Amino acid sequence: MAVYKEAPANATAPQKLLNWVDNRFPLSKLYNEHVGEYYAPKNFNFFYIFGSLAMLVLVIQITTGIFLVMHYKPDASLAFASVEYIMRDVPGGWIIRYMHSTGASAFFIVVYLHMFRGLIYGSYRKPRELVWIFGCGIFLCLMAEAFMGYLLPWGQMSYWGAQVIVNLFAAVPFVGPDLALLIRGDYVVGDATLNRFFSFHVIAVPLVLLGLVAAHIIALHEVGSNNPDGVEIKAKKNEKGVPLDGIPFHPFYTVHDIFAASVFLLIFSAVVFFAPEGGGYFLEYNNYIEANPLKTPAHIAPVWYFTPFYSMLRATNDLLVNVLCVILAAAGVMGLVKGGFNAMGKIALAIGVIVAVFLLKTFDAKFWGVVVMGGAVIILFFLPWLDRSQVKSIRYRPDWHKYVYGVFVFFFLVLGYLGAQPPSDVGNYVSQVGTLLYFGFFLLMPWWSRLGHFRPVPDRVTFAAH
Repeated sequence: MAVYKEAPANATAPQKLLNWVDNRFPLSKLYNEHVGEYYAPKNFNFFYIFGSLAMLVLVIQITTGIFLVMHYKPDASLAFASVEYIMRDVPGGWIIRYMHSTGASAFFIVVYLHMFRGLIYGSYRKPRELVWIFGCGIFLCLMAEAFMGYLLPWGQMSYWGAQVIVNLFAAVPFVGPDLALLIRGDYVVGDATLNRFFSFHVIAVPLVLLGLVAAHIIALHEVGSNNPDGVEIKAKKNEKGVPLDGIPFHPFYTVHDIFAASVFLLIFSAVVFFAPEGGGYFLEYNNYIEANPLKTPAHIAPVWYFTPFYSMLRATNDLLVNVLCVILAAAGVMGLVKGGFNAMGKIALAIGVIVAVFLLKTFDAKFWGVVVMGGAVIILFFLPWLDRSQVKSIRYRPDWHKYVYGVFVFFFLVLGYLGAQPPSDVGNYVSQVGTLLYFGFFLLMPWWSRLGHFRPVPDRVTFAAH
């Protein structure tokens, strides 16, 4: 039987209302667990603002999306005109649309920076593996949400971008054509495709996304936040059980995040009012032209946040497949010579390499391009088990590790740039190098992350008052 707490006789009306709610719903308990009495490390730095900014942008996207849906028509013959109607005739419609389109790019900017912070400070390491996995699930959902929403304006780039990406699924062996047909709902991208994407963009994917966000936050608050030193603050507590290096999230970090949100909203507003197209990167100029199935744009490229993965897709041709076969064969030979395997292990390794090379040469390079593009995201889920470093944070790793991370980020940005450019021979070679380095960074991490001289990690977090 539930125990009901009576409010003090001198309690105010709001206190009595809160007591009444608490007796029926754990409002104060949830607030204390996740805000008021949630102790976060006191040495958070600039990189720790992007999680809260991602929440802010999610609210912006949901709110503006609701108002856009009020006027949008998910019909191939009316969709483009309904967007023009929103922009020209709906009171305030133009700013709602620009907030939503700019918000999509802002979402990926803050999420990429949030993931980068997790990468350099080891926020995916034990005991935060599930926090990272839920975060990667959020990233995957964001990509699906952005891709499906990109078709809805029914402009030239929207239409042909969807055509190219959906046709990629046809390259999957055996089930490819049927899979592409299922996604499109027709033999070409048309009204059925638009309705499918609208349903997923507005209902299905946001529900999954919100569930993953809730799971991400719950998992984070269960194990506690990481910090730039990679020190577990729960290991050192006072007699009251409060972490010595922790401070309550409210009011210290709520004020911290409100300031960060204010700066972000100033920048966001400047973009919305003065450069909503982002120079053609946030809203492509071809998307101001209604979709025409009979006229292909001169250059088809996805929005900027997809371009690194699109660049990997384009880079995967017969040449790269042959290079991968050589790398696999060389790795197999090294494993047989220096791997220290027993007889059965060597046989298994040899068979594995032979089968892998056979599969690479059997299936079309276009299919392997799809695998590479998908694998570039899926491999992130396995990061907690790929990193074998003695320490979490980049602060206490060998200095040359910083150059490894720097090269990784540099080539990721290069891949993003090349994915937005028309294809060229030189660009393709650079993309192939970037693709190999991207996967090499993760696949070789169990080896290189253990090398070098590691500095001792302090018992307590390093903190300077400011």
